[in-house]
Amino acid sequence: MPIPFERLALVAWVLGRERAGTLLGELGEESAVRAREHLQRLSALPSAQRQAKVAVEFGERADAAARLRRLMSDAPPMLRREIFRRLPPYHRTLFPDASLAPQAAEVPPALGALADRLIREATR
Repeated sequence: MPIPFERLALVAWVLGRERAGTLLGELGEESAVRAREHLQRLSALPSAQRQAKVAVEFGERADAAARLRRLMSDAPPMLRREIFRRLPPYHRTLFPDASLAPQAAEVPPALGALADRLIREATR
C-alpha cells in the first residue's frame, strides 16, 4: 500500500506547523522529500483552502450539530439569519423554525465573511 504523502503532510501541518518539516524528515530520505513537496504546496495555500482540505480529509466534527445550535442561539438576529443562509442544506434541517426570508437591508460583506468563518469553526 503506497504511503499517502499528502495526508502525512496535512497531519504534520495540523499537529506541528513549525515542526512539520522536521516531523516529515523522520520518514526516510525518499519519503521525506516527497512528503515535504506536499507540505510546501500545502503551506502555500490560503488558510481557508488548508482548512477545507483538513475537513475533506478528516471529516466534520462529531459535535458539529451541537456547536451549530449553540452558535445560532448566541448570535444576534442579523448574524443568525446570515449564518442560516450560508449553511449547507443538510445543516439547515437542524433549525426547522428558521427561514430564508429576505433581509430588510443588504448584508455587509464582513458579516458574510464572519458567518462563513463561524460555520467553519463550528463544524471542523
